[in-house]
Amino acid sequence: MRLRALVLAAATLAALSCPAATATPALASTGTSGVTGVTGAATGRAACSPSTDIQRFSDTLDKTVFGGVPVAEISGLAVDRDHRLLAVADESHLFTLDAGARRVESVQALADGQGLPLDSEAVAVDRDGTRLVASETEPSVARFSRSGAFLGRLAAPDALRVAPAGRAVRNQTFEGLALLPGDRTLVASMEGALTGDGADVRRLQTWTRGSAHGGFRPARQYAVRADAGLTVSDITATPDGRLLVVERGFTAGVGNTVRLQLVDLRHASDVGGVARVDGASGVRFARKTLLADVADCPSLGATSAQPQPNPLLDNIEGVTVTGRTRDGRLRLLMVSDDNQSAGQKTRLYSLTTRLPRR
Repeated sequence: MRLRALVLAAATLAALSCPAATATPALASTGTSGVTGVTGAATGRAACSPSTDIQRFSDTLDKTVFGGVPVAEISGLAVDRDHRLLAVADESHLFTLDAGARRVESVQALADGQGLPLDSEAVAVDRDGTRLVASETEPSVARFSRSGAFLGRLAAPDALRVAPAGRAVRNQTFEGLALLPGDRTLVASMEGALTGDGADVRRLQTWTRGSAHGGFRPARQYAVRADAGLTVSDITATPDGRLLVVERGFTAGVGNTVRLQLVDLRHASDVGGVARVDGASGVRFARKTLLADVADCPSLGATSAQPQPNPLLDNIEGVTVTGRTRDGRLRLLMVSDDNQSAGQKTRLYSLTTRLPRR
């Protein structure tokens, strides 16, 4: 959603600091500051928390244009099957980035079966290369071929539809999308609460299929509690089937709050048939663990045109896992949405994190 700032720039961090055990692209270092460079810690540990470090940030794609399309309003990231990066923009465009996230290689306009654009917020890639794109309007998950042809959509359960058809609030619906390991379970996260739920409740809808290439069917629905005043801006799957969740908020005159959370759906209740989910409803919420508050990361020399608790911060909306380090840490890429505003940036963030044991 166009909240404050999200960026897309893709990078599949290969060898930023720790040597990578898997062959993944690296966020290229082209400078030390400014909108055309990449900034990072030259040596030592750039710790955001005991579990999470930041290696680099890049403003290289900020305020650029490809094929007449602004590389802007990026709200979701995914690694394609060929290890290149996909970045989806609110204005119904899907960008392909080179593995080093230095440049855009192509762009596709996204449209539904009637030729209408999507309010596209997140992207995932199926085993056969099909693009799965969360559309916030209905909401739904649209399916596209690698060439951009519309293949159909996965509808949301009635309660998750925008009022008056359902209980969702406009611009507070599907904001995150993740395909779990094995490619048989798809998860979409609601940005905000349903009418009637507790203000901090965020529902997670799943679809499953019986075989790797079968059709998705609506399945269990879960609930997680967001930190006070924050929304869920994206999710991505970890190799062990948990979810990395970006919670994000904005306060005028203060700036952004962005927290990286780890969510475990095991043992959580199926709330698909629960009309009201809150602290008194007796449901088991998904377990959530804070990995890092981005405000606590070293600034790495970043600058901001607006007030921020840390000038590194912006309106971060996208996250994806890009590989592992040799010692088992996950490599992550996050992106912020510039909203095509002079005061915000399309900024890429390269991090590593060590997950706690389940």
